[in-house]
Amino acid sequence: MSASPPRLPSFGPLAGIDYGTRRIGVAICDPGRKFCFPHVVFASTSEGANREFFTQLVRKEGLVGFVVGLPLHTDGAESATSREAREFAGWLAETTSLPVDFHDERYTSHAAEQLLAGTELTKKRRRARLDALAAQLILESYLQRPASE
Repeated sequence: MSASPPRLPSFGPLAGIDYGTRRIGVAICDPGRKFCFPHVVFASTSEGANREFFTQLVRKEGLVGFVVGLPLHTDGAESATSREAREFAGWLAETTSLPVDFHDERYTSHAAEQLLAGTELTKKRRRARLDALAAQLILESYLQRPASE
């Protein structure tokens, strides 16, 4: 992916992505970007299945771009997982022809776990929702950042 990703359009629904090699959490915001909600946790099985899923998602939700969570170390340095997320983002941009931006996802999974801990869901159901909730937190944080970033 290039050093300077294309800017996301200022209006229209975005998808937040919590990328994992086995599961991909997806959150969506409304076109005015006032509300974000967890959408789905997609079980990544093959490139073909991933392509079909994301192509359908773009078409069904009318997406105009993606925000992919970038896992960083606590000191802000990138890791092997960061590189995997960047590779996925490049694939996603190429597959959907939509712009992709990144947002620091440090602590989002922990925050999502804390939010779900207070629910009456079983451990299995909490796990099933965790990645989509983390994607929602990534997208909300991205949308709330100062415009100068």
